[in-house]
Amino acid sequence: MSSRRSESMRRARERRLHLRIAMRYRALATDYDGTLAEDGKVRSDVLVALKKWKKSGRKLLMVTGRELDDLMQTFPHVDLFDEVVAENGALLYRPSPPRERPLAKAPPPEFCEALMARGVAPVSCGRIIVATWQPHETMVLEVIRELGLELEVIFNKGAVMVLPSGVNKGTGLRAALEELGLPAESVIGVGDAENDHSLLDACGYGAAVGNAIPALKKRARFVTNAARGQGVAELIEHVMRTDVEEEEKEQPRPPA
Repeated sequence: MSSRRSESMRRARERRLHLRIAMRYRALATDYDGTLAEDGKVRSDVLVALKKWKKSGRKLLMVTGRELDDLMQTFPHVDLFDEVVAENGALLYRPSPPRERPLAKAPPPEFCEALMARGVAPVSCGRIIVATWQPHETMVLEVIRELGLELEVIFNKGAVMVLPSGVNKGTGLRAALEELGLPAESVIGVGDAENDHSLLDACGYGAAVGNAIPALKKRARFVTNAARGQGVAELIEHVMRTDVEEEEKEQPRPPA
């Protein structure tokens, strides 16, 4: 190998290291339904974008209201993600090696039993989360009051989710970031619905996909033109282009 080629390869390695250090945003935290997925499925071109993000040395986190078992049956690529915050912040899952960690205490069994006895259907009882659909929120609140439970109701485009007070996507994401050793300022969050406000609040940079509710778009610093997964792919392309380019201008290049 010639000395010129060897020197060129050395500079290329230094350049790659320089770009890695220069990245301000080291992780993407994305909602699943309505953000990453369309009708519960993730497009192949969106998967390509996610893999490109990971290949750049950045982290991927999913922050979803779905129960973990349901997510894993629906989405066969969970292992792309470094951490999964499931049940709207109540459960933390690390795919490799597989490990679950509850972040809150589950409601007593009597709660689900009481809802079903009142005719609330469907009712889904996860590890911690209890979920149903509008217009059952009034009955849910009545049962919470009658049983004297410290629970709160969170809405998600028609879904009614019940969780221990203070548990949300933001608290779940903070627990995941603590495990990864990442500061919130280095994370981009993207979502589409009411329960994603806390997700964006827990990140250094908040984004909304094109189909997001108006209130979340108003809260976000960046709104994609495309909807759902293609919007996430658009966000990834935007960040990977502008993040490094802007930092390159601020950092000296290796000497020629």
